[in-house]
Amino acid sequence: MKKLITSPDSVVADALQGMALAHPRSLRVDLDNRVVLRAEPKAEGRVALVSGGGSGHEPLHAGFVGRGMLDAACAGEVFTSPVPDQMQAAAEAVDRGAGVLFIVKNYTGDVMNFDMAAELADATGDVTVRQVVTNDDVAVEDSTYTAGRRGVAGTLLVEKIAGAAAEEGRSLDEVAEIAERVNASARSMGIALSGVTVPGSEKPSFTLADDEVEIGIGIHGEPGRRREKAATADVIAERLLEPILAELPGEGPVLLLVNGMGATPLLELYVMAKEASRVLEDRGVEVSRHLVGNYVTSLDMAGCSLTLLRLDDELTRLWDAPVSTPALRWDDADEKE
Repeated sequence: MKKLITSPDSVVADALQGMALAHPRSLRVDLDNRVVLRAEPKAEGRVALVSGGGSGHEPLHAGFVGRGMLDAACAGEVFTSPVPDQMQAAAEAVDRGAGVLFIVKNYTGDVMNFDMAAELADATGDVTVRQVVTNDDVAVEDSTYTAGRRGVAGTLLVEKIAGAAAEEGRSLDEVAEIAERVNASARSMGIALSGVTVPGSEKPSFTLADDEVEIGIGIHGEPGRRREKAATADVIAERLLEPILAELPGEGPVLLLVNGMGATPLLELYVMAKEASRVLEDRGVEVSRHLVGNYVTSLDMAGCSLTLLRLDDELTRLWDAPVSTPALRWDDADEKE
């Protein structure tokens, strides 16, 4: 398979070096531990946020390191969890005396290794750590990689809103509570139009017929709910939003995230945003915030996911708060969308 890589064995290390070269003023990359950090740490007395996971989902997580979001991100091999030593190194590097929040997608390896890193931190007593596990995917209860529901694009919303709370100077318990609230209020579901090819593989991890899609796909190419005939964007929006709305808690306005899986052009993602907004309007759901783009990807998979987050005044304010990262950026002067 054609890839713009030098070697499958060095692709993650090579990408991290390229990221360091591309963002020398905003990021610092610890190549030995494969940890991406803010170039300038936040102020003393502020809670720090650390996340991470297998590579291949870029810009998640390293692209969200910066003011208003993460303090550090740990990069594992492609679709493989980072190891506890990376997470411990990240926590020690970013702790500013107020503790560290681990934001962990619900995949077995990620949860196990972040748990071990938290235990190491507790044993040394050097850093106080709390954890929040994201599990916003409504497609399946268990999958190839998880016990329980998967953490997918809703993780981005947790990182942004909890990051804003940390910038305000909230306590570790308060930041963790905000993160838990966002996760509990977010629901996601995705669709694949094509398979994903891991560097070094000679073929995609799965194949779909020319007239076939997979509903409820995971971000590592795990199976979803069903395969069915391809359909137009308006029909797909209905099929993704129906199970999301069935499980979305509460009432009131929502944030709509239309997330590309890596190989779907923005032209099509904007079409999906239009159709999803229409479905929600027809159902009497107000969309007060939108975000459209490739944020939580699966290498070269074609497809998208939709995420809804039920908003209240506090979550809206924290979402609107300034953010400055390689992959997400706005300030007080920007028009809120």
